[in-house]
Amino acid sequence: MSGRVVALLALALAFAVTPLSPAAPEARGTFRVAEPGTYVDSVDWAQANSFPLIAACASLMRFADKPLPAGFRVVPELAVRFPKISSNRKVYAFTLRKGLRFNTGARVTAADVAFTVNRLLRLHSPLSPAFAQIVGAQAVLAGRATRASGIVASQRKLTFRLTRPVADFVENAASSLCVLPAGLPSQPGGVTPPVPSAAPYYVSEFAPGQRLALKRNVYYQGTRPHHVESFLFDLTVDENQAIDDVVNGGADFAWVPDFYYTQRAAELARRFGVNKKRFFVEPGDFLRLFVLNTSRPLLRDNARLRRAISFALDRKALLDQFGPYAGTTVDHYLPPIFPGYRTTHVYPLRRPDLAKARALAHGHTRSGKLVLYVIDRPGAPGAAQAQIIKQELKRIGLRVTIVSFPGGALYFQKLANPKERFDMAWIGWLFGESDPGNVLNSLFDGSTIGKPGNANYSYFNSRKWNRALRRASRLTGEARYRAYGRLDVELARDAAPAVAYGVDNAQTLVSARTGCVIVNPYLDLAAVCLK
Repeated sequence: MSGRVVALLALALAFAVTPLSPAAPEARGTFRVAEPGTYVDSVDWAQANSFPLIAACASLMRFADKPLPAGFRVVPELAVRFPKISSNRKVYAFTLRKGLRFNTGARVTAADVAFTVNRLLRLHSPLSPAFAQIVGAQAVLAGRATRASGIVASQRKLTFRLTRPVADFVENAASSLCVLPAGLPSQPGGVTPPVPSAAPYYVSEFAPGQRLALKRNVYYQGTRPHHVESFLFDLTVDENQAIDDVVNGGADFAWVPDFYYTQRAAELARRFGVNKKRFFVEPGDFLRLFVLNTSRPLLRDNARLRRAISFALDRKALLDQFGPYAGTTVDHYLPPIFPGYRTTHVYPLRRPDLAKARALAHGHTRSGKLVLYVIDRPGAPGAAQAQIIKQELKRIGLRVTIVSFPGGALYFQKLANPKERFDMAWIGWLFGESDPGNVLNSLFDGSTIGKPGNANYSYFNSRKWNRALRRASRLTGEARYRAYGRLDVELARDAAPAVAYGVDNAQTLVSARTGCVIVNPYLDLAAVCLK
């Protein structure tokens, strides 16, 4: 018997207890998922926080299992409530709920959460930046320590001490965990099944490129839905075969990138309708926009012309280049599914308002010359979008010169260079979390210009707006959402440092026997049931 097997057997025996009466409601059946194996290369959340693992992961906080936009609000999970935060906003104190158990029957304690965070830091997980401001985290990342001194665990009490205030710590770090039991042995390549979990499900089997199985945690007593007995993922299919399997009843859900759904969206909509029982389309969190370079002579201190451009562009025509059902038109910067988003619209969503655009541009076109940067590669709509913009801006007195780049790496290096001579440029942005501050501060906080990771490609640097963004970043909860929602509309309306025109849609197809469908914006796997 190998040392690894002995270690896992010892761990299993240590956690073995007499099963309790399952608290979960009656669950039945196996939910079948078709997913190309290239998207599931690990079942270790520290290495790959992939879609299948969401149902098998429990964190201090989580996103609500409700329809959008409520589904993008953070709510307590393992924690009893939101943490107590010190007056200097550098200490977060959590209390865990009573009765928490892993699927092994072992109790969940604060020590397990602390172990999980330290493990992420030791492994240099892609999630580790969320915890980098914990006192002592840098020592763990550098290999000088195995535990961050700023994490203190005692029974159900867990405290994080930070080196500086981190406004989105609750929304980001506290919801980024997949809590594992303290002392879980390290394995080459990450954890191996069965993977202990305090969530509604746990990973019971994984054969890379072949199959993945989740089973119900019978000890789970939380509020997350859990209506099926198990999930079985077929990892042998390609993207189109996965969709075909759902259409033909061989699978209940296909997890593939939206690009593949978009190619077949018209067909699926004709066959099943939209947002009825089987094919669902919701706005996602990938924002598409054109930044306006406020550091260049044409647009510097020229909000009237920036606003004129926003009125002149045909957002629907720009978005239509990606295909039917590919996206939802927008005119400000927060995706519609984000907390704080306001339905107020200040620019036209379906056709330009040329009269308003010309009135604003009159006397403010300066040289009348605008340099537009786009990515133009096979299959990308950059060239077509550029021509639309060129024709529309000509109507308000701007002569557009289009500069195309074949790929993303060189393109974004150009945008990151403050000396680059562009006036307008396309970008697409996936924010990765639903915190509105991550959108607005990343895109428009002038204090980030010139620093590593700067994404303020508008080079927008206003004392007024920088102060407003910093004030909002210090808030939490609903106050934070309200402040950013107001700033989102005001920035687009008054300063117009970029032209937002769309967010990509999230598309979901389920089988005829699938019920309890919640899309946030993708399928909430743990919530599904079988008819």
